[in-house]
Amino acid sequence: MAKNITARSSDYSKWYTDVVIQAKLADYSPVKGSMVIRPNGYAIWEMIQQNLDRMFKDTGHVNAYFPLLIPESFMTKEAEHVEGFAPECAVVTHGGGQPLEENLYIRPTSETIIWSMYKKWIMSYRDLPILINQWANVMRWEMRTRLFLRTSEFLWQEGHTAHATAEEAEAETLRMLNVYKTFAEEYLAMPVIAGRKSESEKFAGAVHTYSIEAMMQDKKALQAGTSHNLGQNFAKAFDVQFQDKDGQRRYVYATSWGVSTRLIGALIMTHSDDNGLVLPPRLAQRPVVIVPIYRKEEEKTRVLAYADALHKELSARHKVIFDDREQYKPGYKFAEWELQGIPLRIEIGPRDVENNKVVLVRRDTMQKEFIDRSAIAAKVDETLPLMQREMLEKARVWQKENTFNVDDYDSLKSIIAGDGGFINAHWCGSADCEATVKEATKATIRNIPFDREEEKGACVVCGKPSDGRVIFAKAY
Repeated sequence: MAKNITARSSDYSKWYTDVVIQAKLADYSPVKGSMVIRPNGYAIWEMIQQNLDRMFKDTGHVNAYFPLLIPESFMTKEAEHVEGFAPECAVVTHGGGQPLEENLYIRPTSETIIWSMYKKWIMSYRDLPILINQWANVMRWEMRTRLFLRTSEFLWQEGHTAHATAEEAEAETLRMLNVYKTFAEEYLAMPVIAGRKSESEKFAGAVHTYSIEAMMQDKKALQAGTSHNLGQNFAKAFDVQFQDKDGQRRYVYATSWGVSTRLIGALIMTHSDDNGLVLPPRLAQRPVVIVPIYRKEEEKTRVLAYADALHKELSARHKVIFDDREQYKPGYKFAEWELQGIPLRIEIGPRDVENNKVVLVRRDTMQKEFIDRSAIAAKVDETLPLMQREMLEKARVWQKENTFNVDDYDSLKSIIAGDGGFINAHWCGSADCEATVKEATKATIRNIPFDREEEKGACVVCGKPSDGRVIFAKAY
């Protein structure tokens, strides 16, 4: 176990915070509830941003930027939306030393300001669809905060699209959820369950909300991404109409979808261990570190020359850290790079030089291998994708082992009160039954999975007929 990191088995919450702080991912801001994202953490966000941005553009989306400040009158136009966000809003009342004529909300999300602009831009069916994304910060005045998982200010992307038909909007909503699912599994190595949110859990102002849900190592759920079919609610609130091919005036259909820096918290809690962060290779800006080891001056010259040659060779294929700092001992360097989650470490000492070998260490398994110098480049090329796949499979096994089919209410409550996990249970669709479970256990319906089996049954709470199982779990 790394120094200054609490064991997961001892205090999972403290372990998480220790990893964030000790791996230099983020720190507490002087502003209560906010965080400073440090370079190590921001490097992960950059990898998330770069890869997701490419996936968005591959599906025809473009980036834009909208204002941080939203007029209060805009926020009140969509009643359900403002009711959902009002408790979390920060409001600017003064500017330039004077009271403002109209209060300005710091955006908790940007539907209102964006749809005020879409009203100006959309006149005809020829102007549709609009497929816009923005990378931005938002503010939600959270009372209980945790680094990355829930902070008052956080970074995210929010897509906002406009369509001519309900069918196009629904297809867009599901397409973007699938982008998130693909990204979570192929880059974060984090298995997720895609499905529709219940009416009680959907986004304020949405017709339907869809989510991807992941299981953390403490068996709680984490909502890792959402996609919302907004129907015509915002178009009607802002009177956004278009002339269709038949010359009829119609309201536009809308979607919105987003993920945030919460994904970094999800990554930590899916893969990391008592030695610190474990990074999936596809999210590591620098996936390899070379650490030369020597004691004597004559060893230093030979080892550094050998290591430098390898560094140059590998740098043609990967971004590589060459840790030749003289002020730190090898053991300190090993612990530091393990703490920061670098996927592969290559150790080179005098004996390795004599034998024309290197030592390769995988961060996820801590497995050591002695590799011939001539084979190391190919071995690194092979190991990084293998590690990515095996991390995903390990997380899948964990999720499967801690997912339970439950048919009676007492068993549901017992599992949640115990170690927890995902509970597949029948639900009649009643908000009252959903609220009963939440009040008694603090567990919620995470989503109604797309891939659930068609299975008639009885609601786990009231016994009324059910068409299928949903996922109950405690969540972050």
